[in-house]
Amino acid sequence: MAARARAADALAARGIETAALDARILVEEALGLTATDLALHGGEPVGQAGAERLASYLARRSSGEPVARIIGAWEFWGLPFGLSPETLVPRPDTETLVEAALGLGLPPGGPRRLLDLGTGSGCILVALLSEWPRARGLGLDRSHGALVTARANAARNGVSDRAAFVAGDWAAALAGPFDVVVANPPYIAGPVIAGLAEEVRAHDPRLALDGGPDGLDAYRAILAQVPPLLAPGGHLLVEIGYDQEEALRRLAAAHGLSAQVRRDLAGHPRVVVMAAAGA
Repeated sequence: MAARARAADALAARGIETAALDARILVEEALGLTATDLALHGGEPVGQAGAERLASYLARRSSGEPVARIIGAWEFWGLPFGLSPETLVPRPDTETLVEAALGLGLPPGGPRRLLDLGTGSGCILVALLSEWPRARGLGLDRSHGALVTARANAARNGVSDRAAFVAGDWAAALAGPFDVVVANPPYIAGPVIAGLAEEVRAHDPRLALDGGPDGLDAYRAILAQVPPLLAPGGHLLVEIGYDQEEALRRLAAAHGLSAQVRRDLAGHPRVVVMAAAGA
């Protein structure tokens, strides 16, 4: 399709490394086409309305807005998720957290009670519920907008009857017990945020990024609150930044928890799996 080629050229001229992929996604979204439609009917005129939508999308992408923000949705764990300004864009690295939970060696059918702290779009909880059909989960977030989005995503992916979402400040008001607690908390040190890539700095919610002066504030709160909520044999899994492994090991030990680290596809420490020492 000529429109896709022109779109890719325009994005490449702005130095966007993923120009070809971004152009395909934006053309499909602007014209209401699937990839198959584009392959079969790519020579048909786009029409004025389609051309105007595509021009708007390309202008936004050229200004640094991520594709996921433009189309308002993204895929995670092979599932579709809607986004809102209050939620992070689900990232492939976070799938390491889902993989780590599934690799815990739990009994057939999986755990019964899940807790997702800082649920955002709900992608982690929904992905786990899709894999553990006998489980029920609670997603907690401080942002009302994020909770609305997470509820919609649970319904979109057919797990709303097993998922509940509530507002709260980490686990302070919860009683438990939970078999698996997961969290992808804000873990970027506040002073570093100004130097992040524009796509992150300007378009991701700061509440979901800022982990305090050293990036560890959320972990301190979670580790102060969660251990008493774990069921016997329960686990706490958290996503971490590439340079936070040793800090999390120390925090886990201070709260009587063992810690094992899972690495992402790039080989970076990505997830810390914690349990009561000896469990």
